This record gives sequence, C-alpha cells and structure tokens, in this order.
Amino acid sequence: MKRILVIATGGTIASLPAEDGLGGLAPSLGGDELVARVPLISELCDIDVVQLMNIDSTNMTPTGWQRIAAQIERAYDAYDGFVILHGTDTMAYTAAALSYLVQGSPKPIVLTGSQQPMSAPFTDAKLNLYQSLLWACDDAAHDVCVVFDGKVIVGTRAHKQRTMSFNAFTSVNWPLAAIIRGGRVVREGGGTGVASAGSVRPLFSHTLDERVVVLKLTPGLQPSVFEALSASCSAVILETFGIGGIPTGFEKTLFNWVDAGHTLVLTTQVPEEGLDLGVYEVGRAYAERPGILLGADMTVEALVAKTMWVCGTASSRSLRERLFYQPINHDRLA
Repeated sequence: MKRILVIATGGTIASLPAEDGLGGLAPSLGGDELVARVPLISELCDIDVVQLMNIDSTNMTPTGWQRIAAQIERAYDAYDGFVILHGTDTMAYTAAALSYLVQGSPKPIVLTGSQQPMSAPFTDAKLNLYQSLLWACDDAAHDVCVVFDGKVIVGTRAHKQRTMSFNAFTSVNWPLAAIIRGGRVVREGGGTGVASAGSVRPLFSHTLDERVVVLKLTPGLQPSVFEALSASCSAVILETFGIGGIPTGFEKTLFNWVDAGHTLVLTTQVPEEGLDLGVYEVGRAYAERPGILLGADMTVEALVAKTMWVCGTASSRSLRERLFYQPINHDRLA
C-alpha cells in the first residue's frame, strides 16, 4: 500500500462559519479532521497529515509556495506521493508555482480543495479528496496536477473558471491528463496520457522574485503607467488585445523598459489559443525585439509563477530567456 503525505493549508474545504453567525467562512478544521471525514480513503493508502498553514487561499503568497515546496523536499524520499489541500481562489497559481519549484517529479504532487466546506451538507470536498488520493496512488501519476470534480489537470494549465459550480477548474490549451469515473482513473484512448517523468529525483528550486505584476491593456490606458511600476517591479506581464495587439504609442515605453534591464512578458487577455504577434501590424514591432518574452499559449497563472522563478534564478538576460522558453510540466509547446 502506498504512503501519501497530505499537506493541509486551509481553504474552503477546511472552513466553518463564524460561531456568532455574523462573520463569513474561515478556515478552521485541521487536516486530520478533514481526512477523518472521508473514511474510505483508508482503503487506498497509508496517510500522514501535516498542517503547514490554515489560511484562506486569498492570503497565499510566493513565500507560502516556497514553504509547501520545502515541505515536499523534506519528505520526498519517505512518501510515494503528496496531496495538498488548498483553497480554490489561488490554487492554479500554487499548482503552477510548484511546477517550477519541484520540477520533473516522478511522484505525484496533487492539489485539491472544494467549492463547499467539508462540513456543508452537500459538499464536494469528500469526493475531491478521495479522487485526489486515488490519482496520487496511480502508478502512472507524476509531477504537479490539480484534481477537481473528476478531472486531472496538468499543474501549469489549470484555471479557475467558475466561482460557485463544482466544476470550477478548466484545462487551458492542453488536454486533461485523465478523468476519474466511478472510482477508476480513465485516460484518453486507454493509454497513460502524459508521459511519466521516470525515476529521477526532481529538481528543487528555492528562489522566486516576487516583483512581478500583471497589467491588462484597456482602451485608453497610457504608457506612462510603466513609469509608476519601474521602481517596484522587475517584470511586467502585459496582457495584450486579441492575438497580440498593442496600441500605437507604447513602442518607445516598452522598449525603454526592456533596455533598462526590466523583464517584459507579452501574452493575450483572451483565455484560449494563445499569442501570435506577427499577424497584425499593431504587434509585429514586438515579435522579434530582443529582451521581450512571448507567452505563447501559457496561462496567466503559469506566466506569473514562471516569471518569478526565472527572474529569481537568472541574473542575465540570455539565461532568463533560455529558462523562460524551456517547457516545464507542459506549460508551453516545445
């Protein structure tokens, strides 16, 4: 029987209403209590629980990502897999971040949570926890993923699409690794889905640059906004219009931003199908400009985490570029 470490961090799954009935939901239940409420999981594996934090995931930070990664690194040799109980609001960011902090793990690192608390009468928490452990025990499971509402989503491709429905998460620009149906893992075509990482030990990283901001272009936005960001940000992820449209008047400002040593990542604010700056004149000037990184079809969550990792790891522009374009956990096409 496999040995799985459950890492509890709080979130809706652990929340209870305030005793006075006046406050909102807040994380209260510990990981041991959550596991105890799903007795069938004892038939799947041997479980240990670590309560790493107990927070609303709105309060998750890059420091929190590093704490989770450090816990996995400390326990890596002692367990066959890891399940992280996490709030849904920032789960996709954490899944992406762990993909860069724990790269190429042959053991599964699974994130799950729920839209309704474990204590709610019609909760989705029990099934999500059971299915996450089922996937963590699967012989072909590996690397970082999100398991939610019967879907297994690669960690760099998860996105929270719905605020209330149980099918909260979608996989953006990448097929599901598997689905879980009737207590069984089902892969497309009956195969193994995403190829296994093998038996190598993962590459653990420990440094992130938190000075990364996402800026969405809106009609009328002025280039001078970059002046306000220059003192506190090392990198900007700019969400362009459509397939890569940037309004006339931004060119000098963006080129100056890069020439000053800052990092600029271009992506699209359209969720699916990605960026191609070469199609329209309003994007072509940036397509081959040295120092500008192109997000292709990556999710914003993955771009935030990868840019933090790249800027925290690499001191030179050339190394940042090489690391950024290196596919990791299927975050971009090779």
